[in-house]
Amino acid sequence: MATFLPAPLHRALMPLAYRARHWWRRLRKQPIAGVSVIVTNLSGDVLLLKHSYGPDVWGLPGGGLGKGEDPQEAARREVREELGVNLARIEPVGILEEVLSGCPHTAYIFAGVCDRQPRPDGREVTEARFFPSHSLPEPLGRTTRARIAVWRARGTG
Repeated sequence: MATFLPAPLHRALMPLAYRARHWWRRLRKQPIAGVSVIVTNLSGDVLLLKHSYGPDVWGLPGGGLGKGEDPQEAARREVREELGVNLARIEPVGILEEVLSGCPHTAYIFAGVCDRQPRPDGREVTEARFFPSHSLPEPLGRTTRARIAVWRARGTG
């Protein structure tokens, strides 16, 4: 993530970049791929985030997959960039084929355990909190809900 901009300016530009990316994808219609990570603490609580862009919903750590990037490495990178956490173990949970921004999207879903309090980067992520898995906050994002359902179906949530 580019850190040459001051954090407040970066946060202010994120919604514009988010909308531009959405419209660019709708025009191009090229398949895209990304990762989402369900991070739990040692008690089994689920980490949810508030992003500085997009809908005002609780979401998961994650992001786009770089060209040629291994999905598991992308998942580790996203958690490290967004939350300053290096996950010791990360396991694949499932893959969702969906449509995002009018494009075919492959979502690689992973799970990992965090043994410390994450620190939101203050640029892309403005808030990060653990919630009991049986009592997640609203509003949850549509994609977040779908990814958590895959995780729960696997018997881990």
